[in-house]
Amino acid sequence: MPAQKQEEQRPAHREKHAHQRLHVVIGEQVMFRLGQPSNLQRIQVRLLWDDHYRVNIYVGADAGSATIAHSYFLLTDADGNIIASTPVILRQYLPETPTVA
Repeated sequence: MPAQKQEEQRPAHREKHAHQRLHVVIGEQVMFRLGQPSNLQRIQVRLLWDDHYRVNIYVGADAGSATIAHSYFLLTDADGNIIASTPVILRQYLPETPTVA
């Protein structure tokens, strides 16, 4: 691949990686506030515009039967910290306690 082409791709790659990290930070914050459902399938974080996101929490026995159990519209700062949430994220699940064998 020509060097110029590689140089053009680097900023796009960095930006994509930064967006992915931001999505992880946002997802972790939602799960910290909500708690983790026992049948969690995935957390979907989607940028809507500027610092506004939609976060869907999918649960189910398997991927084929997963449904959205929780959905939030979020406003974040540039670092991904949640400023506002509609609806408000309330703890729904207790933290898991380790079992002693």
